[in-house]
Amino acid sequence: MASSMRSLFSDHSRYVESFRRFLSSSTEHQCMQEFMDQKLPGIIARIGDTKSEIKILSIGGGAGEIDLQILSKVQAQYPGIHINNEVVEPSGEQIAKYKELVAKTSNLENIKFVWHKETSSEYQNRITEKKEIQKWDFIHMIQMLYYVKDIPATLQFFHSLLATNAKILIILVSGTSGWDKLWKKYRSRLPQYDLCQYVTSSDLSQMLDKLGIKYECYDLLSTMDISDCFIDGNENGDLLWDFLTETCNFNTTAPPDLKAEIMKDLQESEFSIKKEGKVLFNNSLSFIVVEA
Repeated sequence: MASSMRSLFSDHSRYVESFRRFLSSSTEHQCMQEFMDQKLPGIIARIGDTKSEIKILSIGGGAGEIDLQILSKVQAQYPGIHINNEVVEPSGEQIAKYKELVAKTSNLENIKFVWHKETSSEYQNRITEKKEIQKWDFIHMIQMLYYVKDIPATLQFFHSLLATNAKILIILVSGTSGWDKLWKKYRSRLPQYDLCQYVTSSDLSQMLDKLGIKYECYDLLSTMDISDCFIDGNENGDLLWDFLTETCNFNTTAPPDLKAEIMKDLQESEFSIKKEGKVLFNNSLSFIVVEA
């Protein structure tokens, strides 16, 4: 590996910008919206039965866009019931955006929001030390398990916090996605970052099976338009390269042979589909619903 290559996570502002480009070039949020509209109402149908308050725990809630979609579905299922929504999010920047979003969103009167600026591990340690084990009716972990050191222990801990009829919703990349192939083939040749690990729904299913935890898995197709990656000097393409490889300034620091190899692979059918002159990377997502 060329010594000049460094992890994208070592440059926060570059990471934030490349993630923003990823969201605008992909159907990630539309895919999540489709799941929330079509599947979530059935999943949460019994979480609030006979309860005077519904307790929801958001792990890695980010800027809150998906959280508010989830909350609106819970409100529709249980009109007027009080909802206690606690958010665990390590980025102060994201929490500030989340609070702004809540301030300008209507119909949230029956929801109490509490934010904790900490990682899921820090939350777990704090709760365990305090011995204040609170039960939750719905816990969601959206695109955040990549940043957890011990995933099985994390799954076991949050599963132990589920109340009667409660569920955990986990969203992460599918084992059938292009990410799975990309990570498996190239991870040893790209910069490693100890706070992030390559994990897909296939890995997660194996962990849950080993733990004896019951779950259901739904896969939905999502794509990312990576056409700009094949245009020399294209700024959007450069940022998408960084996101795909988790490498800061990949285009200018990667060895030419590595870049050529990945570029060729990204156009193959196991990674992407070609449609109307565009190259669409397979960004398929898995929605894993864990039962109490």
